[in-house]
Amino acid sequence: MTKTDHIDDSAAPLIEHLRELRTRILYSISAFAVCFVIGYMVWQYVFKFLARPMCVVLTERGQECQLILVKMQEGFFVAIKIALWGGFALAFPIIAYQMWRFVAPGLYRSEKAAFLPFLVASPVMFLIGGAFAYYIILPFAFSFFLGFQDVFADAIKEGGSLSSPPAGISFLGSMEAYLSLTMTFVMAFGLCFQLPVLLTLMGKAGLISSQGLKATRKYAVVAILAVAAVVTPPDVFSQVILFCAVYPLYEMSIFLITRFEREREAQARADGTWEEDEEEA
Repeated sequence: MTKTDHIDDSAAPLIEHLRELRTRILYSISAFAVCFVIGYMVWQYVFKFLARPMCVVLTERGQECQLILVKMQEGFFVAIKIALWGGFALAFPIIAYQMWRFVAPGLYRSEKAAFLPFLVASPVMFLIGGAFAYYIILPFAFSFFLGFQDVFADAIKEGGSLSSPPAGISFLGSMEAYLSLTMTFVMAFGLCFQLPVLLTLMGKAGLISSQGLKATRKYAVVAILAVAAVVTPPDVFSQVILFCAVYPLYEMSIFLITRFEREREAQARADGTWEEDEEEA
């Protein structure tokens, strides 16, 4: 009987947690639904903003900035994709707040103070990475891709076998394909700029150390170059730009983790619980 009472008593908090989780999920879904509708209402303005880097490059080349609809339903799918991404971006602060409200009661005050800055830094770094891709990388990428139009024109000027421009050398971009390419760049750079947030959080939790990161610098260089080769156009200049942007974030992570380790050591020495390793001794 005592065992049954114990089980019944322990079930009540679990039910309360599930109810709280359901409430937070419903709030998040409602916020996303409202923001999705807002995103659908302004999708044309968002697409014009995303198309601006391509239009600037085409204007510089003396070409008209125009995209085509390859499929009948393509325009609708573009509007839905922009509404989904834009709705999630608008609703993310509310969703993150609901997640925080659910998790925060189970954390100590020190844990809350340690985790909250990372919750704020993550969207900020993502926005910085997306802006970096939009304003710096995309113009170089589009210039590189559109440069292949000049291959046939150069062959004609040099007196090659082509007597007239062959069909298909002008850019007639698909609306949906352009959106996918642009969003891929923005998402890739936004995620790359999460590197210091992730590493610093792992260092704060004691999963990695500054010495370990320093010892793996050469592997980090290779990994960043590999990522740059995948997410950027196959021209060296864009890859170098990404490397020069991401690698300092790696060094910044080492600096922040070193600072946390010194603070942890000072606190442990003050409490009398610090134990030196043999290497440090």
